[in-house]
Amino acid sequence: MIIRVEDLEDHGVAIDDATALAQAYADPAWRLERVHLAFERDGADVRACGRLEATVPLTCGRCLEGFRAAVTADVDVRLVPRPAARHDAELGADDLDVDFYVDDAIDVDRLVEAETMLALPMKPLCREGCLGLCPACGANRNLARCACPERPPDPRWAALRDLAARRST
Repeated sequence: MIIRVEDLEDHGVAIDDATALAQAYADPAWRLERVHLAFERDGADVRACGRLEATVPLTCGRCLEGFRAAVTADVDVRLVPRPAARHDAELGADDLDVDFYVDDAIDVDRLVEAETMLALPMKPLCREGCLGLCPACGANRNLARCACPERPPDPRWAALRDLAARRST
């Protein structure tokens, strides 16, 4: 979906229909569940704010099993016209909420996909208490207990273990 900046003159534009953005993601397995986005113009800049809820397939960081995760992204982005010269497009630390639009057109699909990606967890877990994989045989501990003996602790950590024991007493 494309929004022309000139169409935002008086009252802005609001998007509340997730089906209008059904093709927002390049990966067809990603699904936008709910959306509320408001676009308001401020001179040449446009402020986009709202909330996205999506369902995306991820791989657990502990057990390596695939699962579908609910992702929620709060959107608050200032869109500015892209400068003509690439070297003029340098952003600083205070500009983390800034993005560009080109030719008086805002690509809402690109914005939705980028904001959803930014909301993905850094280490996705299939569930909070995921037991992960056995370090010896690689079995998924969520499915069955393996018969591997417990490995003895690494002796290089003994000094820290002793320090922790002294602090607790």
